[in-house]
Amino acid sequence: MRDIQSQRDQRNIGIRKVGVKNIRYPIVVLDKKNGTQHTVASINMYVDLPRHFKGTHMSRFIEILNKYRGQINIKNFPTILTEMMQRLKARSAHLEIEFPYFIEKKAPVTGARSLMEYTCRFCGSIPGEKDDMGGFSIGIKVPITTLCPCSKEISDQGAHNQRSLVNVNFHFKKFIWIEDIISLVESSASSDVYALLKRPDEKHLTERAYDNPMFVEDIVREVAKKLQTNPNITWFSVESENFESIHNHSAYAFMEEDKGVREVSR
Repeated sequence: MRDIQSQRDQRNIGIRKVGVKNIRYPIVVLDKKNGTQHTVASINMYVDLPRHFKGTHMSRFIEILNKYRGQINIKNFPTILTEMMQRLKARSAHLEIEFPYFIEKKAPVTGARSLMEYTCRFCGSIPGEKDDMGGFSIGIKVPITTLCPCSKEISDQGAHNQRSLVNVNFHFKKFIWIEDIISLVESSASSDVYALLKRPDEKHLTERAYDNPMFVEDIVREVAKKLQTNPNITWFSVESENFESIHNHSAYAFMEEDKGVREVSR
């Protein structure tokens, strides 16, 4: 049968990314407490397309994914990316994996146990934009609670609070636990969030948030301050969105830092 994709394209225009997107696929990730955790990921796989090829072979992405079934993890990212380049005759490859990750949390007073969900993302590229881990990065979205310092200051009774979402992305030198970054973010908030709370827990968390008011700007600065002190992290970005309870909009803050550039500029 004729290989249409490999035929020459006369338009002389290369494509930066071409591939398959939103593949739902079972994966196994490392779990600090339990060893491993089974979850279902949404996977994107891309390569570049040189200007002289008409198209890429989409089925080969799925073949590669099936080959590494049960072995899709941080350590195997460079191997999978290299095979994508070789099988598809490409000069670059990009792999994105997003998945729900669950941690058992105990309510602060009653100790009621529940599973808390976090969204995690692994991204890798060859050639990588960063030297560490071959262009590999981790992203984690952490829900938190914030209480408005201004509202507390001006109100005779109470203060408005809101659920917020912190999104942290980072490059690193050697392995780092997802749980450690989640704990870092939660400790930077007015209060963390739980799936199950009883009345004594709600009282405790409400009062904790009231005693620790924070603007959205405070959140990104507190997270950034802790990431700055971690020598294993070489670059990071932090964004926080407060889903405001008394405004018809969100409050938002973002910052990023390349610690290598920061050290050079000192």
